[in-house]
Amino acid sequence: MVGLRPRLRERTVSLRMLSLFALVLGILTGIAAAGLRGLIALFHNLFFAGRLSFAYDANQFTPPAPWGAWIILAPVIGGLVVVFLVRRYAPEAKGHGVPEVMDAIYYKRGRIRPIVVLIKSLASALSIGSGASVGREGPIIQIGSAIGSVFGQWLRLSTWQVITLVAAGAGAGIAATFNTPLGGVMFAVELMLPEISARTFLPVVLATGTATYVGRMLFGIAPAFTVPAADLADIVLPTNLWLLPVYVVLGILCGLAAFAFVRLLHGLEDLLEGRIRNAYLRAIVGLGSIGVMMWLLMETTGHYHVDGVGYGTIQAILLGRLDGVGLLFLLFVAKLLATTLSLASGASGGVFAPSLFLGAALGGAFGSLLDTFAPGFGFTAAQFAIIGMAAVVGGGTGAAMTAILMMFEMTTDYSVILPAIIAVACAIGTRRALIGENIYTFKLMRRGHHIPKDRHSNMFLVRHVREVMCPIAGSIQVHGGFEDPQVTLEPEGPMGEEGYLLLLRGRHVSGVMEAREYRHWLVLREEGVHEPPPVIRHFLLVREGALLVDVLRRMSRHGITHALVVARDHRVPHAGDVRGVISEHEVAQQVLEQFRDS
Repeated sequence: MVGLRPRLRERTVSLRMLSLFALVLGILTGIAAAGLRGLIALFHNLFFAGRLSFAYDANQFTPPAPWGAWIILAPVIGGLVVVFLVRRYAPEAKGHGVPEVMDAIYYKRGRIRPIVVLIKSLASALSIGSGASVGREGPIIQIGSAIGSVFGQWLRLSTWQVITLVAAGAGAGIAATFNTPLGGVMFAVELMLPEISARTFLPVVLATGTATYVGRMLFGIAPAFTVPAADLADIVLPTNLWLLPVYVVLGILCGLAAFAFVRLLHGLEDLLEGRIRNAYLRAIVGLGSIGVMMWLLMETTGHYHVDGVGYGTIQAILLGRLDGVGLLFLLFVAKLLATTLSLASGASGGVFAPSLFLGAALGGAFGSLLDTFAPGFGFTAAQFAIIGMAAVVGGGTGAAMTAILMMFEMTTDYSVILPAIIAVACAIGTRRALIGENIYTFKLMRRGHHIPKDRHSNMFLVRHVREVMCPIAGSIQVHGGFEDPQVTLEPEGPMGEEGYLLLLRGRHVSGVMEAREYRHWLVLREEGVHEPPPVIRHFLLVREGALLVDVLRRMSRHGITHALVVARDHRVPHAGDVRGVISEHEVAQQVLEQFRDS
């Protein structure tokens, strides 16, 4: 390397060290997930039972609060505290969290402030515990990502390694929360990682697996939901091919539900922010409406249903205890309104658990309706609730594999995979036909921050540098200093019209210059303008058999824009060994060629 600039303060550690950091991150995120659940339990018991306790089973219905109708104020009180915390300390902790993580990855070099870990934990626990209709997976994703970001910044890691730890923290968070290691990995891969390679995938897997292990130590190994296996067997028999159109119809319905979720969420945000400027008044109006909805449902159905994560209602549907078409459709509409109102009013929490609720209610209603019109086939609400859960999650997030794998891991029933694949594909297709953005990227798109939804393999990166290098147009002997107006440049032999010129001092290359820049400099000298020629003196030396991806990585690491392609290694290259030049221009040309062929 010749004339290298000083190294940046960031450092790139080995994959072995990065993997070790990922293991530590997995442990920290698993503990953070336990802490978040403990905080949610504490606030839930305070608001709904008036006692200090960390004992709380989210899969059970919340008993009626001793306050009676005064429970309407619970989400309001919690929401006011949340608004204060978020506005005062960490505005990025507002809402469901995942868009902020994506924004940090693609627009902030993976940087997330440490205060987010604390404020997101408190704000989300308060929101969920006081009855706001939000989930706990979005918060732990943002918390895990923030831990990974802070960890990477503290170690002064390079940007791509910080981003890898951010994605690993996200996957670890969702895996520890739901006991879904495969789903956590796929979530990070489908939604978080800009680059999918061994150097990024391995840390994500290690963090996710470690967090799951910690979660199982603390919460047990049981899946997130209990599903009677006997209820599912008949819907996936190979002979029941006539059921395929049924899954397609359910998938389309779930796609429409996902579209409604995305549009209503942001539509209500715009409406409330436009009509009610004061954030505290928005919380009183919006979350007060949630309180009224909870109380009315308790008075009419015997349960609050829409409060918090809603796992109790989901579990009841999966166990066949809720199967009325009218009631399930009512719960679908109520949860849709409750979740969008909660987030639009300033609550802090995720959209994944509400998506599960919406899918279970809509799928359950669909299954019960089928049983009404075809009672002899044994259709049940539970059968189609699981498929609906996967389809709404997939349709809303756009993460197909995450939705399918998580449904398998959360129910431990492999038979659901086949109908889920069909329904999820139809749901995503339907939602994308109506709106291109998913529930995470729509918020960022409105800021002007676009997140790529596709992953392209950069085929030009695996080409050898000799295939893409710019040729040498000739060589020139340099006499004197480049800044000296009396410097003389003597061409050696004929020079081409395009390419680079080697600037020599004796046999050694001291710099390079584009041929067109040299001709322009000659014109200026003839006109009496004395300016130093535009000489490139900072460059790397690379062998002609090197891969372009390795060359670009070295150029980026050292802040160098040009590389000389040489036949042999020398500290200072000889003119006869130089075969060509690689610059940002050649890289841009290769990128354009790839898209021209796609």
